[in-house]
Amino acid sequence: MLLAIDSATKMLSIALHDGRRILAERTWETTNRHTVELTPALETLCTDAGVEFTDLNYLAVCQGPGSFSGLRIGISAAKGLAMALAIPLVAIPTLDITAAGTPFAGMPPDRAPVPLVAVAQVGRGRVCVAEYHSVGSMWERTTAIEIVAWDALLSRYTTPVLLSGEVDDGALALLEGRANWQLVPAAFRVRRASVLADLAWQRIHENTPLPSPAQIIPIYVNQPGLPHP
Repeated sequence: MLLAIDSATKMLSIALHDGRRILAERTWETTNRHTVELTPALETLCTDAGVEFTDLNYLAVCQGPGSFSGLRIGISAAKGLAMALAIPLVAIPTLDITAAGTPFAGMPPDRAPVPLVAVAQVGRGRVCVAEYHSVGSMWERTTAIEIVAWDALLSRYTTPVLLSGEVDDGALALLEGRANWQLVPAAFRVRRASVLADLAWQRIHENTPLPSPAQIIPIYVNQPGLPHP
């Protein structure tokens, strides 16, 4: 049994995954109330699914980038549970979760595969962003994660591109008239803990050594000296 926690931005998402299917999931937007809302939501999710914390074999957490407080709260909760239960913790970058939740069915059928740009809000008209390309049936990140302003990002591409992730009203206004930008349907732009859980199970099944929970730290793109993942 795996519990996944994503609190990297204002979108909070938690899920239970037994390795074959999603048993429960909750995703909602918070008004910077991560501390107040996360722990009760975890307890309710497990109770409703008939799962005790002691039933957990793994934990997964969104590693960032994202908001400082959101990441700190989610990673602290995940690390605390992992160490208390003596179980592994898998950390997955924010935009990798966004990309993995984007179906290939969203691609224009009459064109060659186009790049996917995944974004997450960081405030003041800026987003974390990375570019992904299709490799087989997967999206593979091909650029470092960076922080850019919306207008600079939208001006960067003149050829067809898919856009997924947290797109606010200001960005939607900027997208008007830019025919080369195809917005992924809203249902697939929401970053979900069920996708995080799927990615975590893939990592577990690779049978590669996992770091200890104590070694996992948030990814802050704008923090000097911190390498990109």
